[in-house]
Amino acid sequence: MLTYSFTNIGSDSLYQHLYKCIKNDIIQQILVPGTKLPSKRTFAKNLGISIITVENAYAQLQAEGYIYSIPKKGYFVSDIKNMHPRQAPILSSENVQLSAGVSHYLADFSSNQTSSDNFPFSIWAKLIREILNDYQQELVTNPPCGGILPLRKAIAKYLREFRNICVEPEQIIIGAGTEYLYGLLIQLLGFDKKYAVEDPGYGKIYRIYQKHNVTCDLIPMDHFGMTIDELEQKKSDIIHISPSHHFPTGIVMPISRRYELLAWASKSDSRYIIEDDYDSEFRMTGKPIPSMLNIDVQEKVIYINTFTKTLASTVRISYMVLPKHLVNQFYTELSFYSCTVSNFEQYTLARFIEDGYFEKHINRMRNYYHAKRDLLLKALQNSRLAPYVKIMEEDAGLHFILGIRTGLSDRTFCLLAEQNGVRITALSSFYAQPPQDAEHFFVINYSSIPEDSINPAIEIIYDIITKVSPET
Repeated sequence: MLTYSFTNIGSDSLYQHLYKCIKNDIIQQILVPGTKLPSKRTFAKNLGISIITVENAYAQLQAEGYIYSIPKKGYFVSDIKNMHPRQAPILSSENVQLSAGVSHYLADFSSNQTSSDNFPFSIWAKLIREILNDYQQELVTNPPCGGILPLRKAIAKYLREFRNICVEPEQIIIGAGTEYLYGLLIQLLGFDKKYAVEDPGYGKIYRIYQKHNVTCDLIPMDHFGMTIDELEQKKSDIIHISPSHHFPTGIVMPISRRYELLAWASKSDSRYIIEDDYDSEFRMTGKPIPSMLNIDVQEKVIYINTFTKTLASTVRISYMVLPKHLVNQFYTELSFYSCTVSNFEQYTLARFIEDGYFEKHINRMRNYYHAKRDLLLKALQNSRLAPYVKIMEEDAGLHFILGIRTGLSDRTFCLLAEQNGVRITALSSFYAQPPQDAEHFFVINYSSIPEDSINPAIEIIYDIITKVSPET
């Protein structure tokens, strides 16, 4: 029977400590692939802890792909390959260089905009006044092309404390939105490289690569993420993925597939992985899924994130973390570009993070979205619509997948819903080659749905299914 000590667990909760102990034993191969873990009840009794503590630890390990379950048989250790201990990044001294209008829909499940009620206007206004008073000279001084150092330091500190990502501020490049950063990466990595994006995926990314006149392939996904065989067949160089919460499917890439992709990238100097850490702050169950950058020991991962989801869709401030060997190349080749985010916004955001407001805001928003998601799920489960639907991938972020039993085509269903004031997007619309499934799946973004619109919207969908659909 596995035994762990709970006497010196620091600031960790009991389930976090147990999760780390088991995870470490798997990484160190003390627990070999196929090993059956103790039942939750037996394990809890042996360790003197509650069953829910063991349950939460197992759930986090399973979400990250370290273990898997077999119904009525229990939990087993996954086959983890190509694992290496995480090495602290060392940056050599030579690399250090200094819309839209109001929606007229009753419910718009396709929108990921945030409500104005959730933006910290009073705190932001206070910080703006402080910045105007304290940084007058800095506000009229052109920033470095990578962004002001205070903001990059604040982001590096945030990544270290809340994502366990250890990078130097000089590796961070600030830009006005991820779309701008994609363009910089194409220029940095090369127009002659072959790029690859997920299919299904966020269509705008594919269009951006196309508009930069680079070869971009759509790589199909299985239940674990982008498929390695197809990458090899297409001879791709750069892949663009969102492993912690894939859009639109909601898939969380297991640790085994992450190591497979890192192994794929290590086979050539020209191969890189662009990790879009989409929605990672809003995982609703357990801890945020560790990023691929955490386990990258060969400098193959370029990490990208944005503040548009955490603050507001109109806050166009994003950043990327370059591998340290690309930092000099970036400044040598692209330093003629001006930073696309104003000093005013950068200093304000830096202060917002430094003073602890960002952490409090994230925690508040996570609780807010958790409550809204639960309200929507409960409304679906208690409605007349319940027998016709199934809910999937509801824990990963601010959207989930809703399977609907209907005889209507996806296109017809969406059109009828829109005509009745409900905007909804079919999962099939995100595929280059939509699957010929008998079931119909829809992407439900819930971040901007008014609570009083939930039940009326559900009734509209129910009416479409039962009164219009030729087959239910």
